[in-house]
This record gives sequence, structure tokens and C-alpha cells, in this order.
Amino acid sequence: MKFLPLVLLLFWSNIFSQKPLAFVMDERARAATIDEILEDRIDNLLPKLMRKNDIQMWVIISREYNEDPILKTMLPSTWLSARRRTILVFFDPGEGEEIEKIAIARYDVGKLLQGSWDIDVYPDQWDALMEIIEERQPRNIGINTSGDFGLADGLVYSEYELFMDYLPEKFKTKVISSEPLAIAWLETRSKRELALYPMICNMGHNLLQRGLSEAAIHPGITSTDDVVWYLRQSVREAGFDTWFHPTVSIQRADPENFDHLRTFSKRPNKQIIQAGDLLHVDFGITYLRLNTDQQQHFYVLKPGETEVPKYLQEAFKKGNRLQDILTENFKLGKTGNEILKASLAQAKREGIQATIYTHPIGVHGHAAGPTIGMWDQQQGVPGRGDYPLYYDTAYSIELNAASEIPEWNKIIRIMLEEDGYFDENGFHYFDGRQKEILTIPRLN
Repeated sequence: MKFLPLVLLLFWSNIFSQKPLAFVMDERARAATIDEILEDRIDNLLPKLMRKNDIQMWVIISREYNEDPILKTMLPSTWLSARRRTILVFFDPGEGEEIEKIAIARYDVGKLLQGSWDIDVYPDQWDALMEIIEERQPRNIGINTSGDFGLADGLVYSEYELFMDYLPEKFKTKVISSEPLAIAWLETRSKRELALYPMICNMGHNLLQRGLSEAAIHPGITSTDDVVWYLRQSVREAGFDTWFHPTVSIQRADPENFDHLRTFSKRPNKQIIQAGDLLHVDFGITYLRLNTDQQQHFYVLKPGETEVPKYLQEAFKKGNRLQDILTENFKLGKTGNEILKASLAQAKREGIQATIYTHPIGVHGHAAGPTIGMWDQQQGVPGRGDYPLYYDTAYSIELNAASEIPEWNKIIRIMLEEDGYFDENGFHYFDGRQKEILTIPRLN
């Protein structure tokens, strides 16, 4: 029998010795919760959004395994993909009337969308769709096309061509982009989702902080890659999914620069973690169709140390202050680019070397809504950055504050990311935020 390396023994023993997280539902309960949320959104949220954005008929067309991103958010828990060609139609008869929810499909799509394609009457699925349109005479027809937002651009070209070929001439001038409705559907969080999100973010924090602790890290032995895979395994063992591969990086007293390129695309795959290192993790989970995106910092204590060095503590405070500056600039109707410009200007006045790259979060990780900077576009983001801020929307507050550290003879970056939501009372973090660098090992 071959013996496993020490690092692997530490890795696996710690994974399986952890206690399970609280409130993790079994598959049946998850499905029921997902369907309840979806039914609430379609019954109560969608009519408001259609009227707000003045779209009377919304047609969503998708084929199996090539799903429109929006269609996937409307499928019930037991549908993991579209079936053959699935066409959904939402029609608003007018204020005070319930919207019609129709599936031009051979099957009912969950409880809400009844299949209305009678193949004996309309052997061609497109003919069935055209009959629905003829009967209702909509003043406009929204389809999922968008130049700026990929998530709202889910109608593939071949399906668009077929739709327009079948559509009677009198309706062709009524076809419009559903972009404002599509983005609103994706970005607006219901009360039920907002009630669940703090729990999901707390679960993400717990897994993240467990992975960046003495439970998973032995200085001089454990590599950054070991921690990354510990996190991936922890997500699987806890019963969640993840929407991106986590990263763990090191800043330390060495001659290597830690610039944007190294942060985002040139990070070493494997470094051995040593005492005195400042660790950074970027991590997210997916649960109940909602996503988290979190970044935190950890310091590996040297022998005899009992706290994080003061110069790192001061650098971290700048990161927290930059978070405050950004979220204080969240105002209804301001665009992502306006928020970015105001926040960077204020940070500069306060002596903070800032970079902001905040994005919406929800049913997608990098979700629909206003983009507030990108790490390589600090002058603004055309299109997506021109979209305004609305209430009941969620964001990953992602940014970094650079500080010169004379003790290390270099500049370091405090890179933070925490999830929260914006409503009439301002911005709120779902599960708080990191307010100090945590130590490895923990001191209390």
C-alpha cells in the first residue's frame, strides 16, 4: 500500500471531519422552494415589469441545450433544459387583468405555463405561435435581442429568421427588443429571494473562511492550489454548486509586483503558503439558483506574532472606506458610469488609490444590470455602464485599494468583494462584510 503525501492526508481528513452546514435542504425541498419562488415571480413580479417597460407581448424562443439565458430562469425545477423547441409567450391584456402565460409546446411547462400546441390543429409549431399572435393583436412584441447585454440577447439568429419569416407582415413593425424588460426580470429580486440571500451568503462565508484557516492550511506545506481544490471539494460536500473556479493568491515581502494583470490573468497556479503571507481568496457558491461572489483577506501569523501587522491593518481600512464611498454613491436612477466617476473622484480626494469593478449578482454571477467599472475600464463602460440603478437589485461590491508598504518595499492591493442589495433605504450587505484581516491560525 502506498502512503498518501502529508498534504493530501491533511486535505481529506479536514474535509470529512467538518460538520455539515445548517439549513441545507434536500433535493425535494430545494425543488419546491425554487418552484415557489418562480411562481411568485411570474405571477406577481412579471406583470409589473411588463407594464413598467411597456411591452405587451413577450416571446421567448429556445431549443434544447442551446437555451436562452432568460428561458432557463423560467423553467421549473424538474426541467433542466428546454425540450425540443420551447416557446413561451407572456401577454398583458391590460391593467387589472392577469397576464396570460402560454407555452407553445407539447408539454405544460411547470404549473404556470400550460402547453397550448395542438398538433392536430397546427402540425407546425410556428403556425401555433402565429395563431396566438393573431388572436391577441399585440401593440408590440418583445424578443430577446440586445447589443449591450449578452444575457438579454438569447434569441439565436436561425430562430429569429424563422420567427420573422412566419410572422404576418402587419406585425413585423411591432417587433422590438425586450432588453429593458429582460434586464428588469433578471436583476429584480423578489421579497422571497431577498429573504433567502443572507442565508446563502452566510453559507458562502462559512465555507470560504473554513478553507482559509488552519483546518486546510499548513504553512510551508500547503499550496494555493491545494486550498483552491479544498474549496471546490467543500462546495461539493456541502451540497452546493459553484459558478466559477475559486482563486487563492499571495502577497508577501518579495520583489514581485502585484498589479492588475497578475490579479486577473497572470496569477501563478501554485505557490507554497508561508508564514507572513497575506492571502486573498475569490470564491462563490450557487444555491437555490442564486449566486454569491466573495473576496476576503487572511494573514498567516509568523511564530510569536499575535496580530496582523499594523501596516496591513491600515491598508485594509482603506478597502473598507472605499466600500463605503461606493455604496454611499448608490442613488436611484444614476447610471453605473455616473456612480463609478463620483466614487473614484471621492476616493482620490480622500487619498485612496482606488480601482472599482462592481457588478450585479443574482441568478447569474456576473448578472444583468448596471456595470460599475471594470478593472481595465476605469473611465466607464459603454452600454452596460450606462444602465441606471433600480431598487430591489443585488450587487457584488468588488474593488481594490492600493497601499504602499515601506516594510515590504512594494505596493499591495486590498481586494474585497461582498454581496448586498439596494432598496429605498440604501445599500445593505446580505451577511455583513469583512472588517478586519483574519489570522491563520485564528486567535479566538
